[in-house]
Amino acid sequence: METCVTKKVSIVLRPNMSDIVNTETTDRIRRKAHDLFMEYGLRSVSMDDIASSLGMSKKTIYQYYADKDELVVAVVSEVILHNQACCDADRQSADNAVHEIFLAIDMMTEIFRTMNKSLLFDMQKYHPAAFDKFLKHKNEFMYKVVYENLEKGIREELYRPEINIRLLSRYRVECMMIAFNPAFSESVGLKLAEIQQELTLHFLHGLVNAKGHKLIKKYQEERNKQLQK
Repeated sequence: METCVTKKVSIVLRPNMSDIVNTETTDRIRRKAHDLFMEYGLRSVSMDDIASSLGMSKKTIYQYYADKDELVVAVVSEVILHNQACCDADRQSADNAVHEIFLAIDMMTEIFRTMNKSLLFDMQKYHPAAFDKFLKHKNEFMYKVVYENLEKGIREELYRPEINIRLLSRYRVECMMIAFNPAFSESVGLKLAEIQQELTLHFLHGLVNAKGHKLIKKYQEERNKQLQK
């Protein structure tokens, strides 16, 4: 005779196929929107464009996302969670504070390699709810990561002990945003990834002492060898 416990388990293990299909469709729409937003920016991509790329009707998309604003928020939220997880993983695997910065450069290079430079500008102007999520990420998570890296570098005797941690943490976070100003990026004639790498290395050189400078040279040489392969 089947027991009550066995009955409960059998019910729990039965998948709700409707929920699975809905989740798969929601994810598929979000992923396609992400790819289009990254390539063309937010303003240039319409819901019609997304629907056409997916081979579905716009009406179908609206069954999963009420409007473009909701879809943009979903995309931005997913990107933030992914980037935070990657950042945390790099911090745990880094040998020291300087190495952590070089891992961050590699991560930023990968992120910005395919990112449309108008993305943040479009978000701020046309999708304020999504931009608020990004600002929270910038002002809380990113600031905390930079702050703790500066503390770590001082403890490891790689950064100059007299630096103002609070000031430079805020300065660094704000500097990350300058590359997304279309007028700035166009005036310097560099891609997003190139701008971020230059600014990050410039910032790092201003932090380190002689011991830290030797590590910068070491990691740059290793990185150049990897790029030449």
